[in-house]
Amino acid sequence: MRVWMNGRLLDDATAPAVAITDHGFTVGDGVFEAIKVVNGTPFALTRHLARLDDSAAALALPKIDHDVVRRGIEAVLDGYDEPAGRLRITYTAGPAPLGSGRGDAEPTLVVAVAPLGRWPEKTEVVTVPWPRNERGALAGVKSTSYAENVIALHHAHERDASEAIFANLQGHLCEGTGSNVFYVVDGELRTPTIASGCLAGITRALIVEWSGAVEIDEPLEQVRARASEVFLASTTRDAQAVVRWDDKTYDVGPVTKQVQATWREREAADQDP
Repeated sequence: MRVWMNGRLLDDATAPAVAITDHGFTVGDGVFEAIKVVNGTPFALTRHLARLDDSAAALALPKIDHDVVRRGIEAVLDGYDEPAGRLRITYTAGPAPLGSGRGDAEPTLVVAVAPLGRWPEKTEVVTVPWPRNERGALAGVKSTSYAENVIALHHAHERDASEAIFANLQGHLCEGTGSNVFYVVDGELRTPTIASGCLAGITRALIVEWSGAVEIDEPLEQVRARASEVFLASTTRDAQAVVRWDDKTYDVGPVTKQVQATWREREAADQDP
């Protein structure tokens, strides 16, 4: 792992660097982006920076200087020779008094990169009993307050699945802990709307644009029962086929295969779509 923090490349990526009073550490007052690095280049960086801005604005954090972020990215990727990497930008409110109130310190900005392995081509998912709150302050925000996802993912791993699927308060399909969900009904590719409370995934948006998916909100149980194909979409998974969802199994069908083929072609053609 290589780490840049507040203007300098750290000599030791594992050494203490963030203050224990940092609001991102004490109360999760921060936002982040995870970006795939392909042959030394961050994929869809412009879109990721725009979403980082949206998340920061939702938390009323100071506006982020993209030039500074890009310098951090250049620093960690200089000489980086791994074929694939996970780039993470983390932006917090900075040191503050203990408690929920913010202080007047400068924000903390960290850019880190580490090697990225490949997900299996197929996966299994489970529905979790806790709903997403599509009306909450953090709905659709890529916040560092991730404990809810950690618990849900632990629940999934205990049931031999790689991802946990949330409904929202209305019982509609929402998202996974770190992925968006696509499914096929009667040959039509569908995915929940942003109003469902799901994250506005970069991979999600590109698949909608490139494959013409219909954005629609439907009850989770109805989706699970009626879908003929299901796949997950995320920065690190791309489009990963689901072959089991709770007690129902699925084939890797033609729509999923076409989305995967389109993704490979378009990703190779343009690193910043």
